Amino acid sequence: MQSFVDAQIVSLQVLDVRVPTSKDQVGSDAMHTNPDYSCAYVILKTNNDHLEGTGLTFTLGKGTDAVVQCVNAMKDLVIGKTMSQVFKDYAAFYRSLTSEPQLRWIGPEKGALHLATAAVLNAIWDLYCKCHGKPLWKVIVDMTPQQVVSLIDFRYITDALTRDEALKILTDRESTKRQREEHMLKEGFPAYTTSAGWLGYSDEKITKLCKEALEVGFTHIKIKVGNDIDDDIRRCRLIRQLIGPDRKLMVDANQRWDVDQAIQYMKRLAEFDPWWIEEPTSPDDILGHAAIAKAIAPIKVATGEMCQNRVIFKQLLQAKAMDFCQADSCRLAGPSEVITVMLMCAKFGVPVCMHAGGIGLCEYVNQLCLIDYICIAGSLENRVTEYVCHLTELFINPSVMKSSHYQCPVNPGYGCGLTPAALAEYTFPSGSYWVKECSSSNK
Repeated sequence: MQSFVDAQIVSLQVLDVRVPTSKDQVGSDAMHTNPDYSCAYVILKTNNDHLEGTGLTFTLGKGTDAVVQCVNAMKDLVIGKTMSQVFKDYAAFYRSLTSEPQLRWIGPEKGALHLATAAVLNAIWDLYCKCHGKPLWKVIVDMTPQQVVSLIDFRYITDALTRDEALKILTDRESTKRQREEHMLKEGFPAYTTSAGWLGYSDEKITKLCKEALEVGFTHIKIKVGNDIDDDIRRCRLIRQLIGPDRKLMVDANQRWDVDQAIQYMKRLAEFDPWWIEEPTSPDDILGHAAIAKAIAPIKVATGEMCQNRVIFKQLLQAKAMDFCQADSCRLAGPSEVITVMLMCAKFGVPVCMHAGGIGLCEYVNQLCLIDYICIAGSLENRVTEYVCHLTELFINPSVMKSSHYQCPVNPGYGCGLTPAALAEYTFPSGSYWVKECSSSNK
């Protein structure tokens, strides 16, 4: 074990990986009409030939190259480090990336730079967990409350969550932590599906996929809205008829509406009893979310997949602007910032229902939702984590879904290693798919 944690990072490679999901309208919504599920994929090599870490951040095609450039700009902050050095004071290492004096000018802690930071830190955690021979969730669960708190950068959030408050939340859950771990190992974590509800799907495809979701046990179904209110009404009616009155229907506008428009449209969709409206307006509009939440109650407001950092989440919680937190594992800077948001949500009494889908997000949230339940929240009330079945075949250790529940990962690491075949086919622009596509377009 000591030899592993003392292994030194000798190289950082980052790849632009793009999968042409837009061809089948997978992932399509009111704002992102042609998404090619993509990622900036980081590979950390060490001076131990048997040990490497991988991590990614999710993108939609164009712009992945910008994230790659940001990752490359961080190389000198990572190469030469050992896991012993990094985790001796992880919060300081975290801040060395998020507050690098020159790089932070194009952030700070937001945009392509923060996405790049997430990819690097996700790879660091993958490497650290492999050093310990455990999956991420188990590494965190086996930590003491003091060790977990030591991971957190409290700068900018102490008016909402202090170090002592975070420690108390974790300590209060400590005595019953093993019972919840046993529960997760036996049952898994409850999930909902978005796979049936992409905006570009025909009614026939929605019907088929919705029926398939019900057959495997899903009780929560989400559908995309926001392009046309009359079409939204028709599609919500279709899905409500398919799932019946007792299952949960959620709707997701992907930031399409203005505040007043969101209030008006949700009043029209209220007849279908939606559990929540997700991302009704700009992800940066805290006061707008608060106004919507107040106006459309008892329908809930969910947001977070495009919230840039813990500070935005702090304000959403303080303003009572969200009823469900949908933190994203690749937009926040690694597991420690996700845990920071989870702790704030625990203090404010807001359930965490993490955003997933895309490339690798299901694999990441599979681990993170376990940490929230076992260590922080201590409850499954109003908690479901998103699941999208696309592209799991690209991963060495894909997430496992059984009876609509995420199963606990067992392999060491953070779980987002892409297969050699996936990299050979979809690395942009040198992968076999893109070479063929370029050749075809030039004819």
